[in-house]
Amino acid sequence: MHTPDALIMSGRSLRLSRRTTDALITALAMPVMLLLIFVYFFGGAIDTGTRYVTYVVPGVLLLCAGFGSSNTAIAVTEDLKGGIIDRFRSMDIGGTPILAGHVLASTARNLVATTLVLALAFAIGFRPSATPAGWLAALAVLIAFIVALSWLSATVGMLAGSSEAAGGFTFFVSFLPYPSSAFVPTDTMPSWLRVFADHQPVTPVIESLRGLLLDQPVGNTPWLALAWCGGILILAVALSAFLFGRHTR
Repeated sequence: MHTPDALIMSGRSLRLSRRTTDALITALAMPVMLLLIFVYFFGGAIDTGTRYVTYVVPGVLLLCAGFGSSNTAIAVTEDLKGGIIDRFRSMDIGGTPILAGHVLASTARNLVATTLVLALAFAIGFRPSATPAGWLAALAVLIAFIVALSWLSATVGMLAGSSEAAGGFTFFVSFLPYPSSAFVPTDTMPSWLRVFADHQPVTPVIESLRGLLLDQPVGNTPWLALAWCGGILILAVALSAFLFGRHTR
């Protein structure tokens, strides 16, 4: 990967984000609103064995990553349709640095949104008891998830035929945390749904964040979460390279 090119492309993506203020505000405000809704509207009726704000924060962080990464799919589609990709190719900038720039910008935006959500969570009663090592491990798992999801979004952006279709990716990534342990324990779900909830990629990420932030035993869950993220990342990078070659042939 040409790191300088990727950094230049990342700076371009961040500058474009500042121009799409409405999308940026939505990506930042939506997770904040959902945290408030879940805690104050539903939290009193859901028994998780602990304060609901303590239970729900990891799930909202993943929703936050989903909303933020969906903008990456739209940005890649608009680059393809607008012809700027051909311009970059004439400047001998490869596909990997172009897409890596979008992924780096998505990761930066998501970390800002994550900071906002955590700040609000602290304000309304979230009190993690993680050690410094636990915080670092939780941050590593979260960044791995954001990077994998952002690169998958870039791949979807290359597949989509329009910005509207690329934006539909929001529904998929926003839906996935719901059938998981994000908002309620999976043992309260029907058995057929519990099988999916316990074995889909989002659940080990949430359980890792929850256990690490609360300084509870996590077993091999973080490794399982990283394995899912690594698998998604490898698949997305390989598929995006193939699609980029086909689009710019």
